[in-house]
Amino acid sequence: MTRGAGRLTAFSDGVFAIAVTLLVLEIQPPHDFGHLLRGLGALWPSYLAYMLSFLLIGQVWVNHHVMFDRVRHVDRGVLVLNTLLLMVIAFLPFSTSLLAEALRAKQGLRPSVVVYGGTLWTAAALFNIIWAHLRRTELLDPDLGPFGVRAIGRRFALALVWIGSGVLVGAFVPIAGVVIIAAFLPAYYLPIRGEYGEDDRPPADN
Repeated sequence: MTRGAGRLTAFSDGVFAIAVTLLVLEIQPPHDFGHLLRGLGALWPSYLAYMLSFLLIGQVWVNHHVMFDRVRHVDRGVLVLNTLLLMVIAFLPFSTSLLAEALRAKQGLRPSVVVYGGTLWTAAALFNIIWAHLRRTELLDPDLGPFGVRAIGRRFALALVWIGSGVLVGAFVPIAGVVIIAAFLPAYYLPIRGEYGEDDRPPADN
């Protein structure tokens, strides 16, 4: 049995909104108001982790819409897989807090980067699983065309390699791992040819 994707995307949007809201709640104001400026400056790891995670969740939200804007119907399998994806997104505020605290303490950076990157990698893996399920069950809009299906699939697959590289490097050189993951941001905010259907594909060679 299939159903429209409207309720799924509405529920997903709500979870994304809650997740980005929870990020800022992890930033606690300094207790010593006699040295407030110094205390605010010492919170730089929280600001950095907040900004990175907010933009990453925003990026996931954008690509979630890219995916489900091209879906005609969803089945129970998609509902279950999307629920797992949202569970991972809702875990990201904890991973963000862990990373910020490790940066501030200058201890435990390697495991904190692995946990943070691993959370993002799991989300990317679920994107790929959902996309594969949509393709296999023919739930995608036929107007997307084979070129668009392949283009979006390649982008989702590349995310696994990119984030996975950041996790692997971060296990040995934490800051370098964070930089690799952060570099993921600009590339995946940009549109790609084919994601809007056959009319968006590159011109054929003559």
